[in-house]
Amino acid sequence: MTKLRHYDHLGTARFVTFSTYRREPLLTDDSIRRIIVEHLELVRRSFDVKLLSYVLMPEHVHLVIYPPDGLELGRVIGEMKSRSARAIFSQMGNPPQAAIKYPPQAVMKYPPQAVGHRSSKPEIDRSFWLKRCYDHNCRTPDTVREKIHYCHINPVKRGLVADPGDWYWSSYNWYTGGSDIPLEMDEFEF
Repeated sequence: MTKLRHYDHLGTARFVTFSTYRREPLLTDDSIRRIIVEHLELVRRSFDVKLLSYVLMPEHVHLVIYPPDGLELGRVIGEMKSRSARAIFSQMGNPPQAAIKYPPQAVMKYPPQAVGHRSSKPEIDRSFWLKRCYDHNCRTPDTVREKIHYCHINPVKRGLVADPGDWYWSSYNWYTGGSDIPLEMDEFEF
């Protein structure tokens, strides 16, 4: 498989998507979602990345971020996935299927190209995230707004909720002035 190219250093906001291994629905447990949100916040502070929008779906995450000049996107996303996977497996135990409801086809030895926990016992090796991510440079304010809207409407389009405000695990309620939000967004001038 060819390596996906990231166009860093363009001074643009980025729309990023990354998925669980084999797109298994591993992001359905609120304790796992909290870990993801905590690590988004840690990475945001560590790398001084502006977080403009996010949504946690059952098997993938969408972000709209604005990295500082000179920072490679792969480093930010790789760090977030690595840290969150370690925390998930640490909290849930190893093998993780005891707490994470892996579908039967997912409980298997995953190949090394996936990101996550690697045990010294090959029979319990597990991975949480796909190694790669998809990103799109948002070159105009309209594109940034479109991607933020995409994050917020995604749970509705998937039939998970009827209204974007009903999906707790997104930035929608921050934008609409809600008080019970899992993660603050950064102010950003378009």
